[in-house]
This record gives sequence, C-alpha cells and structure tokens, in this order.
Amino acid sequence: MILNYKSFTLGVEEEYMVLDPVTKELKSHEQKIVHEGQKVIKDKVKAEMHQAVVEVGTDICADADEAFTDVSTLRKTISGIAESLGLAMGASGTHPFSHWESQLITDHARYNEIVNELQEAARSNLIFGLHVHVGMQSREMANHIANSTRYFLPHIFALSTNSPFWEGRMTGYKSFRTKVFDKFPRTGIPDSFDRTTMSSC
Repeated sequence: MILNYKSFTLGVEEEYMVLDPVTKELKSHEQKIVHEGQKVIKDKVKAEMHQAVVEVGTDICADADEAFTDVSTLRKTISGIAESLGLAMGASGTHPFSHWESQLITDHARYNEIVNELQEAARSNLIFGLHVHVGMQSREMANHIANSTRYFLPHIFALSTNSPFWEGRMTGYKSFRTKVFDKFPRTGIPDSFDRTTMSSC
C-alpha cells in the first residue's frame, strides 16, 4: 500500500487544568472560560466532565505546521482568558496533588449518563490528555495503519509519560494517567483488525 502524506489530515484536542493561581489546586471555573472563549474561538473550546477542565480542539489541519499554529493560538487565547478571570491553566496527565473527590461534575446530559453508568470510575477519571486525530482517505488505509502502529504504541507512550503523581503521592508509575483510565472500557492497545472485522464495523 502506497501512502502519500497529503492523504492525511490532522486534528488536535488538548485538555487543560484550571488552577487557582496561588495554591495551584484545581478549581472550578463555572464554565466562564468556555463562555468567554466561545466569543473568540467559537466551538473550538468546550466544557469537560469535571468543572476544573477545559478542552480545546483545532480545525481540520492539512499538516503538522498548520496544526502547530492552531494549537499555539488556542493555548494563548485560553491562557489569556483564564488570567483575565483570575485563574491559571496547567497541562499534565494528572494533577499532582488535587483530589478527585472534591471536584465538581459538569451538569450535562452526556456526563450525567456516563456517571450514572460508571459511577466512581467516572468520577475519579480526573485526567488530562492531548489527542491527535488523523483523518485518512479510506477505511482500508486506516485499518492497515492501526494494525501497523500497535507495535510502536508502547514506544510512543514511553516518550510521552508525564503523570507520576496522584493525590500528592509518588505512584511508582511514569504515567499514572493510564492506570486511572484503565477503569474505562475500550482503553489500551487496540485489537488487530482484519478485512472481516473491518467490514462489519
């Protein structure tokens, strides 16, 4: 299979911590950052399940340079809005010392459904991520690349770890985020898919 980089598109999502600028504790922003952000960057900023989290997402980008420019603009915009509201932003896989029990859940139908179904697993899922979405021209290509990259995922993961702390303790893991997220279904390295399973999806 011949791959042409121009066949791919990119989209990047980032989840930021909302912090008290003095104590560095997680703090609910009561969706003020989202409301102010939507005046500037429209639907590129969204609420997340926990009220101390803000999510942003780029446009569909043609390449990494375009994605970099979009992400940089989003970071500056959200950071500036947070500062104007007396808040600060942070980024890491987990917050090093804030406890999930004290964090408020966003009142939204989807999040209420998740919490109702998964209970403490959902409430304790106080993690932050950077997600890179890659658009491909065909399901066959997507399946081929997904199968091929399974081998490399642990290597990429080892380079990206940034969450050794949880609730004020050194966990013994380089990425405790993955241990928190393990409680959710459909996590971890995906299965390998053949043409039969691909066509039945």
